[in-house]
Amino acid sequence: QVQLVESGGGLVQPGGSLRLSCAASGSIIRNNFMGWYRQTPGKQRELVAHSFSGGTTKYADSVKGRFTISRDNTMRTVLLQMNSLKPEDTGVYYCNLNYGGTTQYWGQGTQVTVSS
Repeated sequence: QVQLVESGGGLVQPGGSLRLSCAASGSIIRNNFMGWYRQTPGKQRELVAHSFSGGTTKYADSVKGRFTISRDNTMRTVLLQMNSLKPEDTGVYYCNLNYGGTTQYWGQGTQVTVSS
């Protein structure tokens, strides 16, 4: 059974930084996508950034230049460095692991609040 455990959320002032971490345990395939989605009340969960094990990354336009996603060599950990945070970055951030098909694994979510 695959489990994703997230950490690193919290409250930060506009312009500040946070780093989210997600670790996967259980039996996973090394060639995978890991990434982060964000959900706010009344809206669908949206992609923030993801990284393929081969190195390809994708970012939402709203975070380009401010957020950086990275993986470790085991392909079981994904980090999201978030800089120059804005109030509109507020939401629950969910870690995701998938293989490009219908099988999706999700973490429990971590709250990020950007407010003065």
